[in-house]
Amino acid sequence: MTSLRQRMIEDLRIRNYSPHTVEIYIRLVARFAKHFGCSPDRLGPEHVRQYQLLLLENKTSWSLFNQTVGALRFFYGVTLKKSWRLEQLPYGKRPKRLPCVLSEQEVLQLLKAAKGPRNRIALSTAYATGVRVSELVALRAEDIDSARMLIHVRQGKGNKERIVPLSKTLLAGLREYWRLVRPKGGWLFPGQSPDKPINVHTIQKVCLDARRAAGLKKPVTMHTMRHSFATHLLEAGTDIRTVQALLGHASLSTTAIYTHVQRRLITATRSPLDLIGELPPLLPRVRA
Repeated sequence: MTSLRQRMIEDLRIRNYSPHTVEIYIRLVARFAKHFGCSPDRLGPEHVRQYQLLLLENKTSWSLFNQTVGALRFFYGVTLKKSWRLEQLPYGKRPKRLPCVLSEQEVLQLLKAAKGPRNRIALSTAYATGVRVSELVALRAEDIDSARMLIHVRQGKGNKERIVPLSKTLLAGLREYWRLVRPKGGWLFPGQSPDKPINVHTIQKVCLDARRAAGLKKPVTMHTMRHSFATHLLEAGTDIRTVQALLGHASLSTTAIYTHVQRRLITATRSPLDLIGELPPLLPRVRA
């Protein structure tokens, strides 16, 4: 590891960036330097501009485009303390598109189509809680607080923890899953190695396979479960600020207004999974 890379990692950690963000920022700066074939401290604003144009030409997603800008802004502004105006490293403006949302019946179709207890309960947990896929795979058995009917999300975006309500329907499914699978290593959804959680890409593939098996035409991803969670809560009359807190959003809009919701309001919020009814069995029922 070069001293420059080590310094950037330390600068990110000092500012309490999550391990996931640290990994992404380091990788994106390294990719930028590799493109020009030299150390990034020898590159300047014009190189960044050229690289941004290249990303556009390659039809890079706006998410990755802006992550790259964020990484380069941090590297040059914080680690190298360059005197450039940060406006010289502009973010891209995302096109505003309506998110893909499933109906309650489509959610049920997707859950039924998921193969195996772990996959079915993982998708059920995603919909019942609205957690991000990175938060889902990081859940541990100890995060399920059945006494207070809460789930602790400890690996949230920006290293922020929050709590979400534990659906009664989901709790019943989790208990059945635990009896059937007995996951080891402390993770709620362990990977091939019990000491590590299931990989994000594995869960995303599980969702894709379930969509195909269910015959759904919508472009369903794991984030669709999160969109559906929020939309169904709002449609059921849940206050938008409560939904904001459940999703772990820092603001209601781009004005960065943040509203804290007390725990009693969160625990009183019904999960949309409860509106569907019981989960389908995790294993086929054996006839006597």
